[in-house]
Amino acid sequence: MNFNATFLGQSISFLFFLWFCRKYVWPLFAAILEERKKRIADGLEAAARSQKDLELAQHKSSEQLKEAKTTAASIIDQANKRGAQIVDEAKEQAREEGQRIIAGAHADIEQEVNRAKEALRAQVSAIAVAGAEKILEQSIDQAANEEMLDKLASEL
Repeated sequence: MNFNATFLGQSISFLFFLWFCRKYVWPLFAAILEERKKRIADGLEAAARSQKDLELAQHKSSEQLKEAKTTAASIIDQANKRGAQIVDEAKEQAREEGQRIIAGAHADIEQEVNRAKEALRAQVSAIAVAGAEKILEQSIDQAANEEMLDKLASEL
């Protein structure tokens, strides 16, 4: 066996193998590597976008939370003011109702006093007539002397 012929055959086979790999096999591997590189870049870009979206969402949620707190404080203030207003209105209504009840009671008392005065006048006039009958020892006709009795009752 000749060393040179074997070496030359192996060199030619190796060069043919290199050419074949470079022509047909290497482009497949390069395409796979390029696709993987692109997927990794897209994943990193998507992660960066997601991070920015997350920061934006956190910022928005914090703003909405501040706005909600402000709105809640405003609603609470309005509710407190309305509650105080309702209490004041209820006090005023109670005061007016009390005044109305007191005025009605005063009117009832005044009517009762007037009735009692009228009853007292009637009794006094009857007593006066009875006393006059005894003094004069004669019967005084009440119908005939009605004017005199009315005058006497009004003086009392």
